Amino acid sequence: MEINLPILDSKVKTNDQTCGCHTPMIQDRYWRSLDELADSPDFQQYLKTEFPTKHELWDTPINRRDFLKIMGASVALAAFAGCRKPMQKIFPYTETPETLVPGKPLFFASTIPFAGYGMGVLVESHEGRPTKIEGNPNHPTSLGASNIFMHAAVLALYDPDRSQSIQYSGMTQTWEKASQAMREEAAAQVGKQGSGLRILTETITSPLIASQMVALQKKFPSMKWHQYDSTHRDAAHDASIRAFGRATDTHYKMDQADVVLSIDGDFMTTGPSHLRYARDFVSRRKVQKESKSMNRLYVVESTPSMTGGFADHRLPLSSDEIDGFTRALARTLGVPVEGSIALSSEAQKWVKEVASDLSQAGRRALVLAGDYQPASVHILVHAINDALSNAGTTVYYTTPVEAVPSNHLASLKELCNDIDAGKVDSLFILGGNPLYTAPSDLNLQARFDNIRFRMHLSPYEDETSMRCHWHIPQTHPLESWGDLRAADGTVSLQQPLIAPLYEGKTPSEFLSVFLNDADQNAHDLLKEFWSLRWGSINAEKEWKIALHDGVVVNTVLAPESVSFRTSAARSVEGLLKTNDIDVIFRPDPTIWDGQYANNGWLQELPKGMAKLTWDNAAIMSPSLAEKLKVKNEDFITLSEDKRSLKMPVWILPGQATNTITLHLGYGRTLAGSVGNQRGFNITALRQSEGYWQTNASAQKTSGNYRLACTQHHNSMEGRDIIREITLTELLRNPQAIQEKSDHDPKPEETLYSHPRAQDYAWGMTIDLNSCIGCNACVTGCQSENNIPVVGKEQVLLGREMQWIRVDRYFNGNPDDPEVAYQPVACVHCENAPCEPVCPVGATVHSDEGLNEMVYNRCIGTRYCSNNCPYKVRRFNFLQYADTDTPSYKLMNNPNVTVRARGVMEKCTYCVQRINAAKIEADKEDRLVRDGEIITACQAACPTQAIVFGNLNDKGSRVSKIKEDLRNYGLLADLGTHPRTTYLAKVRNPNPALS
Repeated sequence: MEINLPILDSKVKTNDQTCGCHTPMIQDRYWRSLDELADSPDFQQYLKTEFPTKHELWDTPINRRDFLKIMGASVALAAFAGCRKPMQKIFPYTETPETLVPGKPLFFASTIPFAGYGMGVLVESHEGRPTKIEGNPNHPTSLGASNIFMHAAVLALYDPDRSQSIQYSGMTQTWEKASQAMREEAAAQVGKQGSGLRILTETITSPLIASQMVALQKKFPSMKWHQYDSTHRDAAHDASIRAFGRATDTHYKMDQADVVLSIDGDFMTTGPSHLRYARDFVSRRKVQKESKSMNRLYVVESTPSMTGGFADHRLPLSSDEIDGFTRALARTLGVPVEGSIALSSEAQKWVKEVASDLSQAGRRALVLAGDYQPASVHILVHAINDALSNAGTTVYYTTPVEAVPSNHLASLKELCNDIDAGKVDSLFILGGNPLYTAPSDLNLQARFDNIRFRMHLSPYEDETSMRCHWHIPQTHPLESWGDLRAADGTVSLQQPLIAPLYEGKTPSEFLSVFLNDADQNAHDLLKEFWSLRWGSINAEKEWKIALHDGVVVNTVLAPESVSFRTSAARSVEGLLKTNDIDVIFRPDPTIWDGQYANNGWLQELPKGMAKLTWDNAAIMSPSLAEKLKVKNEDFITLSEDKRSLKMPVWILPGQATNTITLHLGYGRTLAGSVGNQRGFNITALRQSEGYWQTNASAQKTSGNYRLACTQHHNSMEGRDIIREITLTELLRNPQAIQEKSDHDPKPEETLYSHPRAQDYAWGMTIDLNSCIGCNACVTGCQSENNIPVVGKEQVLLGREMQWIRVDRYFNGNPDDPEVAYQPVACVHCENAPCEPVCPVGATVHSDEGLNEMVYNRCIGTRYCSNNCPYKVRRFNFLQYADTDTPSYKLMNNPNVTVRARGVMEKCTYCVQRINAAKIEADKEDRLVRDGEIITACQAACPTQAIVFGNLNDKGSRVSKIKEDLRNYGLLADLGTHPRTTYLAKVRNPNPALS
């Protein structure tokens, strides 16, 4: 793809182009990539080869070993000779539990950790096999919603690459030998009061583990507890101390904010409270007949995020410009900030208008900073919120949720200094992978070799395990007893859904060895701890309630009063501007810091904005790519001092002009058979000084590297896809959105004959004004419907199998475009073009409106896919489903067929859930009630953008929503009459910035 393209042509209109008759903001051309915008020859060639001929199918070289590796959902097929894992025998019930009804799932409340914080979940279990995770409606930070990491936890549970035995110097050992070695180390430290003992953990929010650590420090007063999480919010921690005189956690009431400014904060898809924040924020975007207002979102950021794409206004700035913007905004709002500030004319205009908007909103305004901004920006944000007097309205503060709040990077450096001084005899590491995630200048590998005794508890034998004497397998959260705090302090209990598949131990069991002579299991440790909290009289009752509801009552932290120190803002330091390229480091949107690298669902999930799979790349703007004379997949070398890093290029519209983004988590060597050697390890450039941001030079290097991107797949070639309108226009003329397009179908005669059932007519709506593009619906559907992973090579051929895709469209200037998201699955046409072309009647129409697939009839002609205008049908080319690995057989949803090679498949509206609800309704001699059927995508959605129900029930939510004037059918001008329709997106721009 060449960069010489028109920035704006006659087909790409700016945001203020409206006609004189008050029709909505018409944006004639939406595009997914720069190739499509430029209508390049490469793009035209891609469209011509959407259905390649036989000799083109294997245009990517692939050997047999790689082919076998990608067939499973996460790892190599374990059934092949030489790769077999130890078999685990499953025994049948001798006495069936009375609560168990074969074929009927049970649901249990539990907790899944994310970055140390608890996220409340409900886990679906079939005969003792957990198969699906959804959010717990009782949990304050999930509210019934879920994210991609929750869903992927099921796949991780059954991953045969998990560590399966205790290892000592490469030899299999027993837990008895390991615990004996631990006790001997503890005994040797008693006389020295633990001066040579160190424990390294990740973020700890578990009350049980925190109490164990307190007891351990009493037993060994000179012991040191270090914490290191590579994505920890160190800057926010340090800023709160400087701003308020003590460490605090900051929380936001998004549903109370009229105007929100996010300074490089992707609050909708990252952070421990992102599900709650997304739900609360979008609740103020719901357009109802009686609503006359909507909140407004400004985003200033360096690299495009999902939150930035959702914003009413977005300003791309480099790191030093973000610092200057925040200082200028604070000064405009009356905060005493010293020093000169240099800003571009556009940024100056933003400061003026955003400050005015925030001032008008006053207590109902909110400013937040991203976790990876420096402490200086966080301090200024605290100062701005203080100036707006919004404490208690849109923002509040609590004591930290973490057991021991600290600066994690400083804690790790302290450990390194103690190792160098010869003060560390024994190191016990609970979770994490510091030898991979730590900055390269700390040289942990060499330092670890100087420690006499090293033991690592982790779910995989990873890079850190291989440098330790002992490796202890860690149980999966779905196999464990434990507890975790949510971001607001709420405690929820972990309860196992299945007995440990391998010889794993929980952190609490691990620590109990130091504190007790006899081993204690995690259940007894947890129940004993909470029984003491509740008291002997209420303990059993409270225990059962906490397990059933998934939360421990009265554990949420109360808001605290804080006082901002004015001197903190006055003395805040600024970032120095350099002539080099600004390089920023961010956790990967799907595999985070590398801990999910061996998860095939997440590896193959298109990253929200870039749409890359299976790799990371150097993300840069079109302007910088033109300056460096590079195109997609070219190599560049980034250099800083004596360090250098070679990376492939990916050009992303909306990226700050002089900024390159590098994502963590790739280039691992001991991740597992799927995660090994994927992408590029960026730690060579990431140093402890410049942890999230540095400066480097860049130059083009010979060679290129193929990147599997899905942004061109299933292109709709400029047709009427996205509709949107401004709030002002909608209030002025509610009919405007319908007047926008002449593509809506007119009544017509048809050859189709699909009589509608009197009882049920299933349909769905998707509100584009609520969709944040988070991909939770994609992974939720994948987990529910046993959808396989195909691997990078097949994605390059356009063969990904997800039944839902979230299309991301740009509009406007490639350096600063607007963004729209649109989930697309089978729309269940009333007049389905796929049905009449099937020669064997495999695709049929039910009298309830479902476009159904009869797998036994399908012979793989793919005529239906060719005739589908929505490109939502998937063909199983190469037997992608792993039917051989024993553990994967436990993972599958037994109510959904596991498809074989040669079968066409697609969304079914979760027909298994429909039928289950109908059976229960028939037992009670009634119809299915509205809301009784929740599809997997609907259940996953954090913002409730998806609504499903019975169109014959005029009182149902879906029927009422379809009466909304914003409702339209995708490509409805073709006469397909889709049952899934969309609500047009509504923006609320500031007229002064439009």
